[in-house]
Amino acid sequence: MASVAEVKSYLAHWFQLGKKLVWRNGVAEIIPEKVLQGSHYAPEFEACWAKVMSIEGRDCYLVNEDVTIQELLSDEWVIEQCARCKMPVPLVEVGSTFLDCTCSDLDNWPNFELPKPHAPVNTQARLVRICQHLQAH
Repeated sequence: MASVAEVKSYLAHWFQLGKKLVWRNGVAEIIPEKVLQGSHYAPEFEACWAKVMSIEGRDCYLVNEDVTIQELLSDEWVIEQCARCKMPVPLVEVGSTFLDCTCSDLDNWPNFELPKPHAPVNTQARLVRICQHLQAH
């Protein structure tokens, strides 16, 4: 089962590449203007996530995808890395199904010359770990 944090990160990654979220089976398509802010998700992304979670992800999915956020949060799905582009993609946990990567409709992806979308990074904690490592050696 994909955790709430994994599904949230999945959306954040794809928003960074310009993928939109279909809201309520096409009532609207939404994408936050800003996804990351320093070591946290941006308020715009958090507001979008809260909106999705307010309806438990029902009828919300990325453009050109079939799996809803509600389904991703069920026991049937996991989030793994795409073998082609290393981005997070949904997979059926038990059994098999053929799914294209979410990147299959992006003309300019994968582009290994560009920075890869990512989750927020706590730079302070990372620097502390580097200092501890240097002091140990």
